Formats: sequence, structure tokens, C-alpha cells
Amino acid sequence: MPSSFNRWLDLTLPNALHLLGILVIALVLNRVLRAVTNLVIKQAASQARAEQIREQQTRTLAGVLYGAASKIVWGIALLTAMPEFGINVTPVAALAGLASLAVGFGAQTLVRDVITGFYIVLEDQYVVGDTIQIADYVGRVEHLTLRRTVIRDARGALVTIGNGEIRSVSNLSRDWSQAFVDVSLAPESPIEKTLQALESAAAALRGDPAWSQALVDGPRILGVQNFDRSSSTVRLQVRTAPTRQDEVARELRRRIQVEFQKQGIPISSVQRIELAGVSHSSQEAAQADAGS
Repeated sequence: MPSSFNRWLDLTLPNALHLLGILVIALVLNRVLRAVTNLVIKQAASQARAEQIREQQTRTLAGVLYGAASKIVWGIALLTAMPEFGINVTPVAALAGLASLAVGFGAQTLVRDVITGFYIVLEDQYVVGDTIQIADYVGRVEHLTLRRTVIRDARGALVTIGNGEIRSVSNLSRDWSQAFVDVSLAPESPIEKTLQALESAAAALRGDPAWSQALVDGPRILGVQNFDRSSSTVRLQVRTAPTRQDEVARELRRRIQVEFQKQGIPISSVQRIELAGVSHSSQEAAQADAGS
């Protein structure tokens, strides 16, 4: 009995030391990988948005690289440790290779999502907090991984989109946003007086401290956009801080309406009606009724 125990101990002790050595090497390699991938991270030198975005981008990239390399290290360590338990690694490795091949064929969509997500992060196409448009979906990015993008749309719904399904994306949060405001005027409105009123409304908006911080450029009057017998249209352009174009455009329209009412400038009130499938005389009669 003691001799059998001694033989078992002689066999087990070297195996245990071998397993301990494999574990220590794997842990050390993981520590080295962590230190190396941390070198990829570019710390933000200031609170500027571009610096913060760059830091977040490099942190995501470092996490992806470390995760992939760490899985490879532990996989090799597991295969190296199996012979210590009397397991032949050759059929295991062959089986693992076949399984990975089968998974690869069955997970092509997942692989495409991950590759696309990697390029989204690497190229800084958008980050969490940006407002983007993907196909018909517009919303704020709530969550971003290598596999999927989650945005919150105008209804408040969370929309999950696989990164591999993204063909084009519009980032609405970078640098500045833009809006056009069209003002429809009655034909009898004096154009010069109208332009002066529009400039007064635009100047008042620019001079308002509550709104000046949201403005990047303008509002500026581009000129007469359209002119016909029923009305004329004057277009204004305004560039704003990212995603603030709608609220600025609404405030500009309000100020224009107040200025027009103050100066007695009429706006277009003619309704044009076109009826399909009726005679020309019937259309004229309908338009006459609408005008009266």
C-alpha cells in the first residue's frame, strides 16, 4: 500500500508542478498583454470633446485586442495542460478545429457584425451619445458593441441594429447642424421691407444671450427661394451647435412672426387647389370658390 501511494505521489507531483507552471505562465502572459494593450490607450489631454472621444475609442480598441489575445492564451494553456490528465490533445484539437469551422459557417452574420463594429470603433464613425441616422432610424446612441448598435428614437423606443446591417450612417452630432427656414409671403408684400424685418428678427436672435450659445453661424438671409403668382418664398439659413437646429429654427420662426405682425407685413394666405380627373372649367370653378 505505501509503495502504491509513493508511485502515485511520484506521478502526481511532477504533473501538479507542470500544471502550476502552465497556470503561472498564462497569468504572466495575461498581465503582459494587459500592459501592452494599455499602451494603445491615448489619455485625454483636456476636456475637449475630440480628446474625450479619442480616449473612448482607444479604450474600446484596447479592450477588444486584450480580450481576443487573452482567449488565445488560455486556449493554448488548456491544450497544454490536457496531457497531464491523460487526455490526448490530437483528437481534441481536430474536433475543436471542425467545431470552429462549423461555427464559422453558421455564424457568418455574427462575424460580419463584429468586423463592421470593429471598423466603426476604429474609424470613429460614432460613439455613445451621438445622434445618428441609420436607414429610416434616427436617434441617440445608447449602447455600442462590436456586434450591435442600440439607439433611442424619437418615440422613446430602443432600436437594436446589427452592425453588419449598416450600409451607411449619418452622424448628426459632429461639429455643427444646419436648418433652413422658408418664409412664404403674399405677392403684395414689399420685398425690401420684408427683408429688413427678417434681418431684424435674425439680429434679435443673434443678440439674445439665451440663444447665442446655440448659434455657430447666422441666421442669414439667402434671398428669394421661389416666386409665382400666389406667393414668394424667402429662405434663411442657420448653423447651430449639434442637434439644436430644430429648436433654433422654431424660435426663429416665432420671432419672424412677431416682427411681421409688428410691421403689418402680410404672409401668403392663398390656397391652391388642383383636382385630378376633372375638366379644366371645373378646376377653375373650384379655385374661384376657394378664393372667395
